[in-house]
Amino acid sequence: MSGLIEFLRALRPAEKYLSARSVAAAGFVLALAIPRFNLLDNYLQLLLMLIGINIILTLSLNLINGYMGEFSVGHAGFMAAGAYVSSILSVRILAAHSPVWVFPCAVLAGGLVAGAVGLIVAVPSFKTRGDYLAIVTLAFSMIVKSVIENIDAVGGPRGFLGMDKLTNLPWVFFWVVVTIWITRNFIYSRFGRGILAVREDEIAADLTGVNTRNVKMLAFVVSSFFAGIAGGLYAHLIQYISPGSFDIVKSTEMLVMVYLGGVGSIAGSILGAASYTVMLEALRPLGIWRMAVMPLLLVLLMIFRPRGIMGFREARWLVPFLERDGGAKK
Repeated sequence: MSGLIEFLRALRPAEKYLSARSVAAAGFVLALAIPRFNLLDNYLQLLLMLIGINIILTLSLNLINGYMGEFSVGHAGFMAAGAYVSSILSVRILAAHSPVWVFPCAVLAGGLVAGAVGLIVAVPSFKTRGDYLAIVTLAFSMIVKSVIENIDAVGGPRGFLGMDKLTNLPWVFFWVVVTIWITRNFIYSRFGRGILAVREDEIAADLTGVNTRNVKMLAFVVSSFFAGIAGGLYAHLIQYISPGSFDIVKSTEMLVMVYLGGVGSIAGSILGAASYTVMLEALRPLGIWRMAVMPLLLVLLMIFRPRGIMGFREARWLVPFLERDGGAKK
């Protein structure tokens, strides 16, 4: 219980951010106005929502692959858990209640279940490191896909549908802001310092008093939770999900976005998700061949810029005041 209290305290902002709050408020007003007054056509609104969902996915994966220095390739499995749980709840259980509460409850439940699954996976996974962790998480993703394919109650390989289109720009923007806020405050908290220490040298971090097992598991749970949130948003946007939607290709997309924008950077995650989503849409005339660009881009990134565009660098507005300029005082 004390550890949970410390974690919740760590999420409190270290200082007032008037400019960031103003931008968030203005963005939320704009997110409400765009669909209300048809400021953009449906295609551009869909593209904006996909960018927002990909930002959540990229930030959550960057917490593991960037800030903690591990290599997970099974993130699509947690997204699938959130997507299926939220879809089942909204279609079969919560549909009889007020639609106002159906969507947030279903999406939050999907995130919580994904976080719980992440905790279960983290226990054996973090007994290994590096390539071995990648193999474990890849195996987990394949297990999730195979299990879903063999459950007729959720459609099996045919997929699951019947969800109302409840995902909209305001909800996507809300969850993007929540993800950025929690990730930022988590990284600059005591737990986040422990994660960064693990990335640099796990043995040295353990010797200096960092409970490496706890901080790694906590990071994995937070990462899985937001992957589940993104899955719930995605399911209620597309209104159809299938096991094939969460295969190794989906995990590879997330890796490309993380390493394109930059590891260990919130701003890099936002940049990578937005640029990759737009690029993928721009290449749509190529048909199936556009999917060949994705692994090729990942290979080129690993060769020429393995840390990405903003690797281990952060936008100034995302850095706490006392962390700027070598810890300058107010």
